[in-house]
This record gives sequence, C-alpha cells and structure tokens, in this order.
Amino acid sequence: MGASSQAAVTPEKIQQLAWGYAPPLMIEAALHHGVFDLLDGGSKTVEEVAARSGASVRGLRAVMNALAGLQLLTKDAQGRFGLAADSAAFLVSTKPGFLGGVIRHTSTQLVPKWLALSEVVRTGRPAASVNRENVGAEFFHNFVEDIFPMSYPSAQRLAEALEIAKVKKPVSVLDLAAGSGVWGITLAQKSPRVTVTAVDWPGVLDVTRKVAARLGVAARFSFVAGDLASADFGRGHHIATLGHILHSEGEQRGRALLKKTFEALAPGGTIAIAEFLVDDARTGPPVALIFAVNMLINTDEGDTWSFGEIAGWLREAGFRDPRTIDAPGPSPLILATRP
Repeated sequence: MGASSQAAVTPEKIQQLAWGYAPPLMIEAALHHGVFDLLDGGSKTVEEVAARSGASVRGLRAVMNALAGLQLLTKDAQGRFGLAADSAAFLVSTKPGFLGGVIRHTSTQLVPKWLALSEVVRTGRPAASVNRENVGAEFFHNFVEDIFPMSYPSAQRLAEALEIAKVKKPVSVLDLAAGSGVWGITLAQKSPRVTVTAVDWPGVLDVTRKVAARLGVAARFSFVAGDLASADFGRGHHIATLGHILHSEGEQRGRALLKKTFEALAPGGTIAIAEFLVDDARTGPPVALIFAVNMLINTDEGDTWSFGEIAGWLREAGFRDPRTIDAPGPSPLILATRP
C-alpha cells in the first residue's frame, strides 16, 4: 500500500492534551461565580448571569462558551445557556452529588505539586508525603468531606451486596482510613444494627465525627485515633472497609494492612476495598494510570494496582474468594472473606 492510503499523522491529540489543565480551572471559575447554581433556576443569557453574579460579561462569555463546547452547558439559538445533565447533577451546590470540592482540591492541592513532576521523576521522591501524618492530616482534613459524594454511590452498592438492610443480628464495621466516614456511615444508615469503629489520624477524625453527626449516626460510631500501622483495630468485626487507602500506603504497608485487617475480622467476615484498578498489562484505564503518577507526586511509595495483584495480597493474608462487584465508581469494589 502506498503512503497516500495511510492515515495521516497529525499533532491534534498532543495539541488537545496540551490544554488538559484548562477544563477543571474553567469549571472552578464558573463555580466561584455561581454559574451552575444560577442556571439551575432556568436558562439564561451571559448578560443575565453577569447581572446576578457580578462577574464580567466578557469573562463569563469566554468561559461559558468553552463549557458549552465541552458539553457541560447547553446553548440554544438565542444564546441562552442551560445545564447539561451531568452538570445539573454534580456541579450545583445544593445537589447531594455536588463535586465542586473535588474541583477545588485539584486546583489548590494537586496542580501546584504536579508542576514539580519533572523533578519528582528525576529523584523518585514526592513533592509532598501525604501518607505521613505531619503532612497528610491537614491535606486530608481539607478535602475528605468534599469527596463524600464520590464514594457514596459505591458505598450504597456495597450495602446492597452485603444485604445490610436485612440483617437480624448486630453488625460491627471497621472503617479504616475513615476520612469523611462515607463507608461506615452508609452502612449504618441501612440498618440500626450496624455499629462502626472508625480509624484515622486525629486531625481527620474530627471530620468523620462531624459528618456522622450531621447524618444522624454518630451515636453508633466509636473512634480510634492513630496510624493504621499502630492503631488498635480490635477484634471480631464482621465487615472491614478500606476506601481508597491502599494506593497511598504502597505495596509493603498495604500488604501488612491486609494481614492486620484479617486478624481484626471475625470468621466469615468480609473485607471491602475501593481502589483505582489498572489492567494486568498496565495499559489502562487512563484515570487509574494517571492516578499512579499522582501517587508518585504525593506519597513515598504509593501506586495503583490490578485486581490480580490485590487478590494475591488478600490470599497471602489468609482471605479466600477475592472477587469484584460492579459499583458506580472508577473501578469495581473488591471483596474477600475470612474463612
């Protein structure tokens, strides 16, 4: 075949990726000026949004047109803007799925450290070690409540899979690296028979307490302050949740954590793990691979792994039947059972 019959190689993909930083910053600017909240009340022109927000017509026109180009806003023939379905669900501050905090976390806490990526790659050392309490407690305190909506649907799926609403006996849940408490809170909401032991750094448990109280389940929570390697997990729990913690622990500490969790569970108990999973060849999915770079930048040994790798660690710790269940998150949940 001649060269003319082959697809032309163009720089389009690279040019598009070069602007990859722009969408979250534009979303943040729109959030800051209340664009999504204002449009939740009905479609409006740029001038109407400007009048109500106090932002400039010029600035809003540029950002709102770009967001329409990204299909986060709609725009009709009369130049009136509205909300796309995902923006209506996740970018309006009064909606339960609001993810504005995730956007702020990206721009204020992540992007500045990503700018040091070339040096991090050269040295192999992170820009900041958020897996260490002296750095990580403040880091996580500032955003774990904001990411509650990200894990809540997956936590509901876990409760459904474990049939928590049908339990007849007391259920003890061990919520490790509890953060906002989303995993334990969701299980507790499904049954009054659920009690939760939340383990995290003292500076993060303040947030767990606040969210558990706001959602009406604090009376069934107990709190263990400390590092996962040294904190007393107790014994005889029926469920243990590890919500997005293995990736910051790294392989050595992660495998040790699974063994310690095994000892804290009662026979027949279930461990549930939420993670960004890569495929066996580490060629996808892109979000999980990018998150591995995020761990390079922000932790000493953090990474992302495949289901096969984590399943092997679970078997090594003594668990049986590692399996996945579909969940509305970046990856399926991983479950395994203590014999």
